[in-house]
Amino acid sequence: MDQAERSQITVLIAEDSRIQREFLATKLQEAGFQVHAAEDGAIALESIRKQQPTIVISDIEMPNMTGYQLCDAVKSDASLRRLPFILLSTLSDPQDIIRGLHCGADNYVTKPYDPDFLIGRVESLLATPIDDEEETQPLEVTLAGERYTVNSGRQQVLNLLASTFENAVEKNQELIRSNQELMVAQESLVESNESLEAANKKMKSDLDAAARVQQSLLPAANTHTERAVITWKYVPCDELAGDFLNIIRIDEQHLGVYLVDVVGHGVASSLLAVTIGRLLSPHSGPSSIVSRERDGKTEIVAPRDVVLELNRRLPESENGGLWFTMVYGVLDLETLAFRHAKAGHPEVVHVSADGSARALPCKGMPIGLFEEMMIEEQETQLGAGDRLYMYSDGVPEALDPEGNIFGDQQTLDVLEVGSSQSLDESIESLMEIIKRWSGTRSWEDDVSILALEIRP
Repeated sequence: MDQAERSQITVLIAEDSRIQREFLATKLQEAGFQVHAAEDGAIALESIRKQQPTIVISDIEMPNMTGYQLCDAVKSDASLRRLPFILLSTLSDPQDIIRGLHCGADNYVTKPYDPDFLIGRVESLLATPIDDEEETQPLEVTLAGERYTVNSGRQQVLNLLASTFENAVEKNQELIRSNQELMVAQESLVESNESLEAANKKMKSDLDAAARVQQSLLPAANTHTERAVITWKYVPCDELAGDFLNIIRIDEQHLGVYLVDVVGHGVASSLLAVTIGRLLSPHSGPSSIVSRERDGKTEIVAPRDVVLELNRRLPESENGGLWFTMVYGVLDLETLAFRHAKAGHPEVVHVSADGSARALPCKGMPIGLFEEMMIEEQETQLGAGDRLYMYSDGVPEALDPEGNIFGDQQTLDVLEVGSSQSLDESIESLMEIIKRWSGTRSWEDDVSILALEIRP
């Protein structure tokens, strides 16, 4: 399929993970496809009914409406039955395949996947359209004590089973490689249990020391200026976190704030987070990217340009496959204008003095993934009593025991209710509500929150 043919194809993505949604959309657009995206199955179904796409790619595990339910709704509609449908999932149980047949899916791809492999599936599926006249015979299937009725046509069954077989072959090859690596590792393992225990103790001691160093680089508990109060909360889920935040006084008139979330945890993520902090320091001389000296005066670099420079300096290929999201903003302490840019990060929330909360939409791709990236900058005029909240995705993407995400809207609601509390109390309330939502004693992801309030 050439570029001209791909430009005539519209792909609808249904994926609740913001990062995976943006990553897949970018890859498909680079390949020449037109792309629309929805954050859950219900929104995707509404979009399909308004303007039918050429093909649908849907995650399975989503809030409000799962991928199975979305597929069933599409295939049960006579006007949409021929719409090709690909399911994406981290699951690999045989029942998942039967459920795919049960709801009428045409193809099945297991995460993680190679984008080129998925694009190949799209083209292959479009090359073998579903015969609308094909007669189907309901087939009863019992698996693990549960009974399913499969109404898919022969072509759909063949497409789905063929894709499942390809996935199985690929996963089997990965397993063989892993077993070979394990055998080599076992053969080369010569240390005794005593020496391993000593090494583990030393590593634990080193990690604890590194964690103390990392936390020592965080700002003071509260930062006060004549015009603003800033406070923050930082809770790593492991010894070393991929999250990092700071408040920087660029000059007498400008205050910089940022929050970084490096993918993963551990030493590598922590080191990259600290490196980013070094680059964002206004006191690091020529290596600083937030300000520059010109004609004896300090010149403030626009937030959008700061993010673009970080993307240029820290490509994924040179950082061990690591990439990161962030939000960076500059507050003018005289005019109270706040300019910010974000890269694949949750939106900044503005809570006005009257208590109403709203997200500040500002598009931007994660840093390090692509040489050329799309990034926007937004300016917001603040007033006395106004608040801004920035947080890592550990807040809106916190999961309850049933796998439901906390969500952006619920975060907005909590911050709006907390507008009557002090700035510190509002953050503590949000943290406590997320903890109760998760129903666990330990955090599954790093959680960082940074908030500022304009003084009266």
